[in-house]
Amino acid sequence: MHISEMFRLVRGTGHILYVLDVLHRDQVALRIHDGAFSAIDLTARHPRTGELLSTVKFMVQTLAAAGELQRDLQRELTYDGLRAAEARGSRGGRRPAVAAEKTEAVRTAYLEGRSIAALARDHGVSRGAIRTAVADLLPDHTADDPGVPAPELPVVLDMPGKVADFLRSAELEAAERAALDQGVTVRRGQGYTLRVSAVPAVHRGLLTRCQPLDGGQGLPAIPAQRKARREYENRVTALTP
Repeated sequence: MHISEMFRLVRGTGHILYVLDVLHRDQVALRIHDGAFSAIDLTARHPRTGELLSTVKFMVQTLAAAGELQRDLQRELTYDGLRAAEARGSRGGRRPAVAAEKTEAVRTAYLEGRSIAALARDHGVSRGAIRTAVADLLPDHTADDPGVPAPELPVVLDMPGKVADFLRSAELEAAERAALDQGVTVRRGQGYTLRVSAVPAVHRGLLTRCQPLDGGQGLPAIPAQRKARREYENRVTALTP
């Protein structure tokens, strides 16, 4: 891991100093091998007092504060970008499978007796997409129709902590926000994953929301964040039959 990336991931200067204390206790040295601070031992201590060298402590605190500032600015820029997109009329979330200009034609054809299966073939979409377009036109007995897909059940997925941190400051639908807030934190070394229980549609929505982690919308593409998003993408994609 690059030293600048490490300080971006650390939550505050107090945390990094605690990490350095743990490394010292376990007799683990942490040195920078390249860049402007190459050959510096971040665990170097005074031979008599045993305290972290003042120069090392100052550098660590400065870099950690800079990393924390960068993370906070990134969240603010993401929020501002989403708000600007909303002001331009762009709505988040997945687009309906049946385009808005075709919805009325689908509804008219259904009222004229065209079957859901036939409409799905005509428009190249799933039966579920057609049912969504004509939901208010369906008779009550369709709930017992064996052709109606069963309601989605919640699925538990582990969301990388970098993805969860980004989504907490993003604009989310109510169901997405609830799933995130109810997630269970699982510590993994210095990081964590968030165990989220939600229906597949909510997981797919959350995956769409964290698309900026791949770069874009004025945000830099940070390798660690991009990797985390793709890990979550692989897990969400595996839910699709």
